[in-house]
Amino acid sequence: MSAQPIYLDYAATTPVDARVAALMAECLTAGDAFGNPSSAHPFGAAAAARVEHARAQVAVLLGADPAEIVFTSGATESNNLAVLGCARAAADRGRHVVSSRTEHKSVLDPCRQLGREGFSVTYLTPARDGRIGAAALAAALRRDTVLVSLMYANNETGVLEDVGALAAVCRERGVPLHSDCAQAAGKVALDVHALQLDFASLTAHKLYGPKGVGALYVRHGARALLQPLNFGGGQERALRPGTLPTHQIAGLGLACELAGAALAEESARLTALRERLWRGLAVLPGVHLNGAPAARVPGILNVSFEGVEGESLVAGLAGLALSTGAACSSDSPDPSYVLRALGRDTQLAQASLRLSLGRFTTAAEVDRALASVTAEVSRLRALSPAGAAAGGGWGDGPGTRLVSGEGGGPGRDTWVRFELLTSGDTVKEARFRVFGCPHTTDVVAWLCGQLRGRQRNALLPGAPAAWAAARAVPVEKLGRLLVVEDALRACLLHWA
Repeated sequence: MSAQPIYLDYAATTPVDARVAALMAECLTAGDAFGNPSSAHPFGAAAAARVEHARAQVAVLLGADPAEIVFTSGATESNNLAVLGCARAAADRGRHVVSSRTEHKSVLDPCRQLGREGFSVTYLTPARDGRIGAAALAAALRRDTVLVSLMYANNETGVLEDVGALAAVCRERGVPLHSDCAQAAGKVALDVHALQLDFASLTAHKLYGPKGVGALYVRHGARALLQPLNFGGGQERALRPGTLPTHQIAGLGLACELAGAALAEESARLTALRERLWRGLAVLPGVHLNGAPAARVPGILNVSFEGVEGESLVAGLAGLALSTGAACSSDSPDPSYVLRALGRDTQLAQASLRLSLGRFTTAAEVDRALASVTAEVSRLRALSPAGAAAGGGWGDGPGTRLVSGEGGGPGRDTWVRFELLTSGDTVKEARFRVFGCPHTTDVVAWLCGQLRGRQRNALLPGAPAAWAAARAVPVEKLGRLLVVEDALRACLLHWA
């Protein structure tokens, strides 16, 4: 059995802390805390006590009062409740909302839904460091603005907004402010009262708690600003009805307490590990730190690499579990919208890695990850047509001739060069250089084997559709094989 990859995707989700899992188990089986918290009997009362204890634990982490904590299924629901609930409740007073282009989808999609309901949404563009300026926010506010939603820590770059300055602008204009704090809670010190936030979202699974539970902070006096999205039962101040999952809520509470207790020490440790990783990567040429020089969450490092194709980079890092700015999978060809908003071009945005560290990350793992990324970036750059001129290191010999041909080119998602060592009308040897996805690289390498011994008048071994079938290339990537065909046809032109 192969060794597990090094986990560097803590920003996506975290393993449940063993202490949290043990507490949750106590609330699941026959005992004193499995009851419905809404029931009046002792089993319900025991469960309700667990819920209220967890509410206090969450409140301490946020610097809130327990009565200001509303339990939800996670940050996605919390964000939806804050954005849709606040905007719809104020629809008779105004229909303008302000957010940013780099928000999480669970804020952007509700904003788009509001657009379909007749609201106007202004999406602010951050500066190149990833932050929204207070002046830019002030300029975007209108008399009919009913909500501003700006995240505290970006989930891709880790950049921390100056939420206090943004909140001051909103407070001066009397506009409620919601902040998605899913990546900040338990990672940096939070005091929602001092920051003057009206609403703040968090989720358990980003801080070593279970998936499926989170919370929305609702400032005292702000309940009237929210319209519920669901109805029935009246739980959670009638904002989130339904039987409360005691085990999940208890897990969230303990996860918050543990994160708060270790925050200062863990923040310093993760910052040191993050900088250790960055110092090692920064010595490579053509490497860009996304979010520099803004303050960032301790455990997130987002880096773009020039001269490599993003999907191939990730495929070559099978020993690392991480996320990428390259959404080059067959079902999502678009690069990271966050990095594009920061001014990265499409190719750089696709060739980006988010390496996120956490509670169980070690210095040895960071060093191994650094070695893996360095080696793979170097390998892909050496393989690219940009890495060397045609014919480099492979000269003509007696009775032989070097023929080359290219398809695609710099700045394109696919760039292929074939180099054929020919004797008369016969291919004696073939080699290649490629900048492209793993499927493209595989086909090009396979074709080089097919080309050996072929005659000039029958150089092409079939058509792209046949190559795709032979090498199991997804149909949506067939266009990239047309570039491969262009490179072979260019060889024929130069061979003539």
